Amino acid sequence: MGTALRRLDRGGRSWPAELDTIEGAPECLWARGRVELLAGDDSARGGPRVAIVGSRGPSPYGQDQARRFSAWLAARGATIVSGLARGVDSVAHAAALDVGGDTIAVLGSGVDRPWPAGPLAERVASEGLLLSEFEPGTPPAKHHFPQRNRLISGLSAAVVVIEGAFRSGSLITARWAADQGREVFALPGRVDQPLARGCHRLLREGAALVEDPGELAEILGLGAAPCHDGSADSVAEVPLLAALQGETSTAGELATRLARPLNEVLTDLALLELEGRVARAPGGLYRRVERGPTDRGRSARR
Repeated sequence: MGTALRRLDRGGRSWPAELDTIEGAPECLWARGRVELLAGDDSARGGPRVAIVGSRGPSPYGQDQARRFSAWLAARGATIVSGLARGVDSVAHAAALDVGGDTIAVLGSGVDRPWPAGPLAERVASEGLLLSEFEPGTPPAKHHFPQRNRLISGLSAAVVVIEGAFRSGSLITARWAADQGREVFALPGRVDQPLARGCHRLLREGAALVEDPGELAEILGLGAAPCHDGSADSVAEVPLLAALQGETSTAGELATRLARPLNEVLTDLALLELEGRVARAPGGLYRRVERGPTDRGRSARR
């Protein structure tokens, strides 16, 4: 464990003021990593905090959307908040870090005992922030996770739910967010997919439907130009676009070239085709569509 533990007391210099107004606000927090990500104003950290939460066993669609939204928003200055759990949470944290963005993982255990432990937890501690109201040494416990969800939403200006069963922890986070006056967004899914039922339930109850990270960025006041990597395209998709530079390829060839599962490549190609950045030719061939600054700006404002 390479990052020192810090105790943050309520009202102290590094204390996130957003938590003062939530129900059952903690008196102290424990942190490992970049406590400056808790700065009390957006200008100090570059942009708003956005929680991205969802199923621990997401479908390929759910993983792709978590990666897409997290990378797009983090590249434009948002701090991605989630719970480090397997599935959507882990994908969101990793995608934010992969584009040089910021992320906070709120734990249901002590920050010296992150769950699940592993390379991602240590990477978040090094490049982002691990945060918990539980004292160091506290092991993970089932009843800790619903409790920590109020901190995930409390720290965030908005909560985005990407897949979840009809009764899931993600819906608990969304309800905390609504009670705390935060904005709640949900991605629609297939009507015959059980993992879509949670989001559809939230939409029926008044959550805002969101389909595109550019739409969400506009609502949150994020700029169209990335803050970290300088690319006009979603950074999560850059390797795929680069692989198409100057040639046509099949999805299978791209999957082999990028060492990625074919279903993920097909999903990304479909998204890029809808956005006008990839064109499909006869014979299952794909080519990159070169775009000017005006086109990129229009896409970001959709």
